[in-house]
Amino acid sequence: MPRVPVHDLDSAPADSRDTLAALGSAKGRTLNVFAEMAHSPATLAAFAALEEALTAHATLSDAQRQAIRLAIAGWQDCHYCQSAYTMAGKAAGLTTEQTVELRQGSASFDPALDALVRFAVEAFAGRGHVSPSTWQGALDAGWRDDQLLEAFANVARTFLTTGFNHLVATELDVPAAPGLEQ
Repeated sequence: MPRVPVHDLDSAPADSRDTLAALGSAKGRTLNVFAEMAHSPATLAAFAALEEALTAHATLSDAQRQAIRLAIAGWQDCHYCQSAYTMAGKAAGLTTEQTVELRQGSASFDPALDALVRFAVEAFAGRGHVSPSTWQGALDAGWRDDQLLEAFANVARTFLTTGFNHLVATELDVPAAPGLEQ
């Protein structure tokens, strides 16, 4: 059972309603994670602002962003995010098999993406520390340093959702990702 209410537009704090409506519209429906973030207008606004910035100024494709998110959600063992990002990854063109591999922190099907995902996982696991060889490996795979910084911002954005879901015990309202079926 979630630790905070799962709000709808009528029950959400007034300062969360516009943002909650916008996120629901963008995603096709209001997901539990956003309905719970709405309990704290500051938390919901912070997520929405980060999401908007990472979308509006993206140099990484949606599939690349979802790959990073899948890897971090897998590393964090967040069933909610693994499931939600599996849906988003498939919508961005990834196959089911690719989403499963990405949740394990690799992308053998695309060497450049593999370098980016491994960079992201090391940055997350290392709390921002990345070895010189990992950084250089990502550059050698064709990524620019600004894209690595953008990847790191996607890591931070994903920690916000994975950590939040663990914190409040978000109930799954999307199909479970392969291997996570209950």
